[in-house]
Amino acid sequence: MAEDKQFVKEITPQSEDFSRWYLDVIRKADLMSYSPVRGCIVFKPDSYEIWELCQRELDARFKETGHRNAYFPLLIPESFFQKEKEHVEGFNPELPWVTEAAGEKLEERLAIRPTSETMFGHMYAEWIHSYRDLPLKINQWANVVRWEKRTQPFLRTSEFLWQEGHTAHEDEEDARKETMQMLEIYKTFVEDFLAIPVIAGKKTPSEKFAGAVDTFSIEAMMKDGKAVQAGTSHYMGTNFAVAFDIKYLDRDNQQQFVHTTSWGVTTRLIGAMIMVHGDDRGLVLPPKVAPTQVVIIPIGPPKTRDQVLARTSEIAQELKQAGIRLKVDDRPDQSPGWKFNEYEMRGIPVRIELGPRDMEKGQAVLVSRVSGEKKIVDQSNLVAEVQQMLEDNQRQMFEKAKAFRDSNFAAVDDLAQMKQFLEQQRGFVWAGWCGSAACEAQVKEETGATSRNIPFEVPEEKPVCVVCQEKAQHTVVFGRAY
Repeated sequence: MAEDKQFVKEITPQSEDFSRWYLDVIRKADLMSYSPVRGCIVFKPDSYEIWELCQRELDARFKETGHRNAYFPLLIPESFFQKEKEHVEGFNPELPWVTEAAGEKLEERLAIRPTSETMFGHMYAEWIHSYRDLPLKINQWANVVRWEKRTQPFLRTSEFLWQEGHTAHEDEEDARKETMQMLEIYKTFVEDFLAIPVIAGKKTPSEKFAGAVDTFSIEAMMKDGKAVQAGTSHYMGTNFAVAFDIKYLDRDNQQQFVHTTSWGVTTRLIGAMIMVHGDDRGLVLPPKVAPTQVVIIPIGPPKTRDQVLARTSEIAQELKQAGIRLKVDDRPDQSPGWKFNEYEMRGIPVRIELGPRDMEKGQAVLVSRVSGEKKIVDQSNLVAEVQQMLEDNQRQMFEKAKAFRDSNFAAVDDLAQMKQFLEQQRGFVWAGWCGSAACEAQVKEETGATSRNIPFEVPEEKPVCVVCQEKAQHTVVFGRAY
């Protein structure tokens, strides 16, 4: 127990300071390092492998729905941004510019990519000529730069990794179908793969993406009650088509503008995953995204070491053949207790302990990071037992996160109730909204909460606006956000 307390003393309790807990955990778990450039981080192998696993899963889902990958330039001419006024106004404060190259001043400034709607628009105008070229559905895996004033590792950095999909369609119906299909892909991915429950809905006009007609999002609640926007999908209408002259010859031989969409998720999902599932002992990783799903720790006196290690190697090979990502920690210079704490802090879903007594009885000990359950199992059935524990962990993590979210959700009727809830208890609120931008702005000014989205599903419709008490047009989720 003394060793246990010593090990976690460098992690601030969540109840004491959640932001400090978050920074302590990602440092102790060796997920990132700060770079010499303000607001930028280095993704260390574990965090980058989490992103690779997310990328692999999402990429397969994109391709199943007819999307293909391509790559577009990092540098975007300034003139491109001037073609869509709302878009440039939305991004201008965050844009870094290249003004000089090879010792000479450039004739036109080049923006470092904050997003690629304009570059896609320029190229789509060259590629699309007929309805036969549609729909055109392309995704890009890339890095982007937005010069944030306030940064936090993974959640908000000046440079981050993401995917951005951009599609062009014959008409509004097909484009809107695409928009909603991608939002559903994000929702099922985040819930099934990352075990994070989300609320899907439509953004209010003041919160929609710059240049979009409609923006839809999935919103997740962190353990401090704050929101993280976990993914967005935008119906762009013909805004970018008109700006970049993306036309096609329709089936009646008439020129028409295409309807476009864009959608994306970023490496902020890593930060959200940490904040949703982590505890005072460190990370808790969903098995589907854990770089290491199982750690095997051989234990026992030196005289039995060779025998235990030989069996450990055999077990490891069996698990690997079953597709389980694992690590064997047979270092003789660290005690088993130290290792147990180390891998709990790193969030490894399942630990296997194997000692000489286990060898005699043909068994092994499984320990779940999520429930803490210790289970003695026959080695002959070890693969199946490990697979079951991994499945149980994944399910339990989602259920636990959903129960937390549901218990920190409240319906409010007026601004006073909202303020009281947000000051006394963490979480989200359901509230009526009349549709007025002024009322929405007043909520933010008085409570620090923003509208997260107008959810597709609500437990009860609120009849009046939380601010002005006039008839509500929508029931909205409000919450303080990262």
